[in-house]
Amino acid sequence: MPLKNVKLGKNTFITDESLVNLYGCKIGDNTKIGPFVEIQKNAIVGKNCKISSHTFICEGVEIKDNVFIGHNVTFINDKIPGAVNNDGNLKTDKDWKLEKTIINEGVSIGSGSTILCGIEIGVNTMIGAGSVVTKNIKASATAYGNPAKEKK
Repeated sequence: MPLKNVKLGKNTFITDESLVNLYGCKIGDNTKIGPFVEIQKNAIVGKNCKISSHTFICEGVEIKDNVFIGHNVTFINDKIPGAVNNDGNLKTDKDWKLEKTIINEGVSIGSGSTILCGIEIGVNTMIGAGSVVTKNIKASATAYGNPAKEKK
């Protein structure tokens, strides 16, 4: 079953439970989750959010209330990814540092965007489609591009 140890809020709508992978996460009230979405352990999604199809929300991501996540948005939680340690053994959970990411209230993230770890996106900010967010974005900003830059 794709829903394992998930805390779902009231009136949360999952398009098709057989097409999502949610485990160890918390989803707030009235949130809608589209198909082909993965939300990992210890990730938090607030209330009144819309998570569009093909989105990946990893451990360490906190999405506050009233947030829109477009299709195929990817969050990153490791600044130095790799399969093996220096000694050639496969890495385990002990071999990397989780970098938290905060998406504040009212943010909209356009389809195809990538959000790197260890950053915060401010309240009511708009991230344009296809953007790569590499640093903090202030509240009420519009940012887009690769790397994403705030529109002046």
